[in-house]
Order: sequence, then C-alpha cells, then structure tokens
Amino acid sequence: MAACIFCKIIKGEVSALKLFESEKVFAFLDIQPLSRGHALVIPKFHGEKLHDIPDDQLAELLPVAKKIAMACGAVDYNILQNNGKLAHQFVPHVHVHMIPKPNEQEGLGFSWPAQQTDMAKLKALHAEIKAKM
Repeated sequence: MAACIFCKIIKGEVSALKLFESEKVFAFLDIQPLSRGHALVIPKFHGEKLHDIPDDQLAELLPVAKKIAMACGAVDYNILQNNGKLAHQFVPHVHVHMIPKPNEQEGLGFSWPAQQTDMAKLKALHAEIKAKM
C-alpha cells in the first residue's frame, strides 16, 4: 500500500534500524520504545489485520520475535499483536511487538478486566466458535 509507513520501510523509502530481513518478514527497533530492545516484526505482505495475511506469510513472525528477545537478553518480555483501532493498533499493517519488561516501570503495562463467567453462555459460545473452526 502506497501510504503505509511500514511498506515504505520495507521498500527502503523510510529509514529504520533493521534487525532482520528475510523474503517474508522485516524486523526493526521501535522508534518510540517502551523499553530497551523494543522491536517490531512485520510481514512484507501488506494487510491491516491478522486475518488479512495469508498463513504462509505469518510463519516467521514469532520465531523472529523470539530471536530478537534472545539477542537483546530479555528475560521477561511481552509479545503483542493488535488488530484494529479499538484494540490499540496505530499503524494499519500487521506487526508484532517484542517488548522487554526489565522492571515495573519499563515495558508494557496493562490491566486485565476479567468478567464473571456465565457457564451456560460460555458453553454456547464454545459451540458456536467450534462449529466455525
């Protein structure tokens, strides 16, 4: 996509601190890091959301994120992938964040607002989703 900043990075039109590149993925340091070593791994195939990317183009994302975590010495870290504005996706191109969590102040911080479970509704949802798999 012509206006996509990540597509421009892949094409070399916008500079990035590249960590890794293959036929299918490109990885680079985040320019607004949450911690030392915060990196992004992106598929070269443009798609806004995970379901827009063919499975074969996704295969290297997590292995590369793992290699970056190991290379930067991260002991605790988050692997994050958001889909859509409400889910906090700011760049409309699939990307995986590898965010080291060296202490309580640096890295990703978030809350987990768990809800009470209605088991009958949960079982109905289970059946609905499973039927579509």
